[in-house]
Amino acid sequence: MPEAGLPALGYEFRMQDTKLYQRLLGIHRPWQVGGVDIDVKNVREGSVTVSVSHDRSVPLQCPECGADCPGYDTRERRWRHLDTMQYRTVLVAQVPRVRCPTHDVRQCDVPWAEQGSRFTALFEMLVIDWLHEASFAVVARRLNMTWDRVAGVQDRAVTRGLARRDLTKPKTVGVDETSFKKGHDYVTVVNDLEAPGHVLHVADGRRQSALDEFFKLGEDGAKGLERVAMDMWPAYIHSTQQHAPQAEIVFDKFHIAKHLGDAVDKVRRSENKALIAQGDNRLEKTKYLWLLTPENISLSRWNAFADLRKSELKVARAWAIKEMAMNLWGYRKRGWAERMWKRWYPWAIRCRLEPMKRVARMIKAHWEGVMNAVTSPITNARVEGLNSRIQRKACGYRHRERFRMAIYFHLGGLNLYPGKASGAHS
Repeated sequence: MPEAGLPALGYEFRMQDTKLYQRLLGIHRPWQVGGVDIDVKNVREGSVTVSVSHDRSVPLQCPECGADCPGYDTRERRWRHLDTMQYRTVLVAQVPRVRCPTHDVRQCDVPWAEQGSRFTALFEMLVIDWLHEASFAVVARRLNMTWDRVAGVQDRAVTRGLARRDLTKPKTVGVDETSFKKGHDYVTVVNDLEAPGHVLHVADGRRQSALDEFFKLGEDGAKGLERVAMDMWPAYIHSTQQHAPQAEIVFDKFHIAKHLGDAVDKVRRSENKALIAQGDNRLEKTKYLWLLTPENISLSRWNAFADLRKSELKVARAWAIKEMAMNLWGYRKRGWAERMWKRWYPWAIRCRLEPMKRVARMIKAHWEGVMNAVTSPITNARVEGLNSRIQRKACGYRHRERFRMAIYFHLGGLNLYPGKASGAHS
């Protein structure tokens, strides 16, 4: 017996019901809804099948060039659509194929789905919305799909999003690497610094070829770039100089602070080892005191830190060199900036602390880019924040291409929806 209040098995909808579905689906001539069948077994297994047909009196067109072409044959195709109430809904159509003089045999386009998809555009929109909120596994379970089909929806969304974007717009970009899985396995990430959080490019490794790919994608855009923020990585420098020589290279405060912080920590570790051998444990468990910036230390910790930072310890000297460098940012005039840094450099290079001297030499070797950064508001700090978001959004992927697609999907700022979905209710 059918459930109370529901039609019997095999019930065929009346004429006004087919018109209702045609209206809801946004289908127009030459396509029309020919029938709607409902098969009610129970809430979980019931289904609605919507049959759609093509008016044979209307000329067929090649989907590649739009030319009128003779029909070749038809193939039955099925697409999953948004559920009708609680019932799984499927569109079924005999889709014509044409023989085009230029492109040979091609399947005609349908207005409710994109080529190659087995879901309607509106259903793909639903999957895309779900993917912004949940993992592949959750989406697959909630929508009764396979993992591979969920991945297919994401791949198509990213592909059309990348095709729609305009790479000539960004004027300032940041370049950095982020790790894929664990260890020293990296991908290069290019970020639009004028639209924080928008990833423009993801490439394997951190060789010059990884950044070359980005510049070759939008050669016209590369010519319009004004600034590129990056770490002092030779591969990125050479790529930028080759493809966007007019762009100002900026080695920003964040990366220089990181190099100086690492140098201070190397001095601390070496000195701590020597002090422990003498029975002096003053530097034990003080790592983060030396790495924190003064504004991020509470007053009580800052006061407790006073004896150490004012001592004759080598790490105290290294810390003072680092802090002076961090105070030499934000100059409006380049001349003043260069004068102050030229006072800092002799102190750093003569401090007899090899890790600090190494950073001083690195800054001198990249002097132009450092001075650009000192007098520029551009910073790659947002890119570092983006890297944290990448690790959260794309974590757990074992395959590099899936990792890359997830970054573009969540952080590319792309228009992901199928174009055919926008006209469904016009």
